Amino acid sequence: MFYNIYTSGLRRIVYICKNSLEDFRHSRKTRFFSSICGREMVKVSLLLCFLGLVAFGFLHGFLAAEKIGTFELKKGNFSVKFTNWGATIISVVLPDKNGKLADVVLGYDSVNDYKTDATYFGAIVGRVANRIGGAQFTLDGKHYKLVVNEGKNMLHGGPKGFSDVVWTVRKYMNKGPAPHIVFAYKSFDGFPGDLFVTVAYTLIGDNQLSVRMKAKALNKATPVNLAQHTYWNLGGHNSGDILSEDIQIFASNYTPVDSQLLPTGKIVSVKGTPYDFLKSHPISSNINKLASGYDINYVLDSSTRNKLKRAAIVHDKKTGRMMELLTSAPGLQFYTSGLLKDVKGKGGFIYHKHAGLCLETQAFPDSVNHPNFPSTIVNPGKNYKHHMLYKFSTAAPSS
Repeated sequence: MFYNIYTSGLRRIVYICKNSLEDFRHSRKTRFFSSICGREMVKVSLLLCFLGLVAFGFLHGFLAAEKIGTFELKKGNFSVKFTNWGATIISVVLPDKNGKLADVVLGYDSVNDYKTDATYFGAIVGRVANRIGGAQFTLDGKHYKLVVNEGKNMLHGGPKGFSDVVWTVRKYMNKGPAPHIVFAYKSFDGFPGDLFVTVAYTLIGDNQLSVRMKAKALNKATPVNLAQHTYWNLGGHNSGDILSEDIQIFASNYTPVDSQLLPTGKIVSVKGTPYDFLKSHPISSNINKLASGYDINYVLDSSTRNKLKRAAIVHDKKTGRMMELLTSAPGLQFYTSGLLKDVKGKGGFIYHKHAGLCLETQAFPDSVNHPNFPSTIVNPGKNYKHHMLYKFSTAAPSS
């Protein structure tokens, strides 16, 4: 409640400041007296606005510090833990083929470590996941320049994306047949307009995790592309690398990238390339043909958008654990943590290169600058929806 009061109050101050200055600029009275009193009035107005913003900034810092916590959903011997910092998954505990439990996601022991994390461990990333070339785009005839945080480009929403803010816990039910938690965030972050976002995590069926991301553009058309950025290692977060794990990706095409990992705009067949995982095989099979491993967007095979379809299946042969991922999104970013280097994680374990894999279902990267890619624009009053379903088992899924 207090966080909502903060956001609405801050928006009101910004709105009043903006409109007051516009009134001063355009009124005849201000132009007439500009040399006498208009400038002083503007100075006073700016000072009051500045003081108001500073006060709300301190209030926000206080409230955010008070509201960060951890939450658990549990069903039998399957459990998932979260923090409302970034609406982040911080652990997923599963049995192996012998019933032995292990945490299969990379992360930290302390929630405070997530606040300084540069890897996006387990977080919801946005408002626009992946990269925006040149940190800029044009929408409805207006050019928008965003804040860069990776060279000349924007990655995962910029330096203060959805992974680096406190989300409100709207619902939390850790008992019953479908334990669930719902996080919410209201964003006004340099992109056009305000955006209201929710993420619902639910345990359903036997060892299944549903993730439903929704967003509503409140007053302007805006690009939206949310992604879940968990690093998985089905052998256990502290078992070493993921190179021996088998993976199948249900995508006949991918979007090639340039030296900055920005899409070229082309859509190319995976056949005859190291990106071909149409049949399951070890990640290690062709990874040495790529400089830093896999970090590429796949065009998932499906003609029906917004309905669940298979995206990928991962199998760890040693433990027998399997993970099947279904999604309503058109794309899948497969990342084998090639840039991960000496990160101290849970229990003091050091995560090295290829310690985990990410399967980020999403819209295509940099879609705002590629008209031939599926649109990511959400108009005012319209809803964005993105559903992911993880199915965990120790037996082969049905074909």
